[in-house]
Amino acid sequence: MKTTKPQPKRGTPDFQLLILTLLLVGFGLIMVFSSSSSLTVFSEKFSYDPFYFSKKQLIFAVLGTFVMLVAMNINYKKYKKLFIPVFFITMILLILVVVLGVATNGASSWFNLGKLGIQPSELAKISTIVYLAALISKKGERIRQWKGGFFPVLIIVGVVAGLIMLQPDLGSTFILVATCGLIIYAGGASMKHITACISLVALGLVLTIGIGSLFGSSGGDAEGQTGSNYKMGRIEAFLDPFKDQSGTGYNLVQSLIAIGQGGVTGAGYGEGVQKLHYLPNPYNDFIFSVIGEEFGFIGTTIFLMLYLYFIWRGIIIALRCPDPFGTLTGIGIMGLIAIQAFINIGGVTNTIPITGVTLPFISYGGSSLLVMMLAMGIMLSISRESNRPDKEEHVKSVVKKDYRPAR
Repeated sequence: MKTTKPQPKRGTPDFQLLILTLLLVGFGLIMVFSSSSSLTVFSEKFSYDPFYFSKKQLIFAVLGTFVMLVAMNINYKKYKKLFIPVFFITMILLILVVVLGVATNGASSWFNLGKLGIQPSELAKISTIVYLAALISKKGERIRQWKGGFFPVLIIVGVVAGLIMLQPDLGSTFILVATCGLIIYAGGASMKHITACISLVALGLVLTIGIGSLFGSSGGDAEGQTGSNYKMGRIEAFLDPFKDQSGTGYNLVQSLIAIGQGGVTGAGYGEGVQKLHYLPNPYNDFIFSVIGEEFGFIGTTIFLMLYLYFIWRGIIIALRCPDPFGTLTGIGIMGLIAIQAFINIGGVTNTIPITGVTLPFISYGGSSLLVMMLAMGIMLSISRESNRPDKEEHVKSVVKKDYRPAR
């Protein structure tokens, strides 16, 4: 009689990461209400409903929690088998949204399903992470080769980034490329190849913005500027936001005023002033400015420390996974969250130019929240492998020490 080999018992999900995720989502819900209620309660467009945005966000938070729990209980290795079909479905959606998508602020990046909007670029982030992790873990040492390793990976990233740029969405493109670069580096690619690609991307970005500022381009934004002209305007606002306070620098100036008015202890929850028709999209791109005004330096410091610990915890879980696919997927997911958070917070604090991206788990946005919670479900599934009771401790140390190939 043939006997089947018993499957190793899975470990428990990382409790700290689960609680931290739920805390961030919960804090996001109360901040969406605080930053939007004073606008919607006086607006016929939003049915005079102070809960207009927070109710939608709550629906996606509940749905996202369900998705996270389901994903957490699926062995993450099964996602490796689905990476090809899911990736190509995402590619089709990215093509369709350019043709059939709804234009918002000059970018055709949304599908409208009734009163809900779906943004394919959010799904593209997580599907590309899983796709690259599966591909690089399969290639192993060959990733250090140009023709059979690095170049095919580069083509995949370039195609996805190009489709998102067609919308156009510079912020999401940069986040995707930076996250993919982190995965490729962690996968053991040659630094010579990586450095060459970074140089070409930087040169292409400078040329695009420079040529666009001289000759103009199609595709406008909310401020009435077009194409690369508005990108150049954002750079000028970054260099000196007070030079044109009512024009290119308006958004950034209002953000800095909000953060400055928070002082040490803040104005108090719900007591912020800048969200009252001064800050653009206070419940979305500029929600961190509202946090700064209402909770002050102390509150924002606590929030940022919590966020940093959350990211650190996820990275530790990824490094403890004995499977290269799990490690690369985990690094990609936590890298995505860290990079997007840095771009959002850096933009509204004038650390870097504004690119208009959401703050993960905090900003209003159903697609973003749903995809982020799916990603955390995958992370929690990876943590179950790291916490497997029959896994020997010396395996962890060997993997952590020798995972990346010698350069």
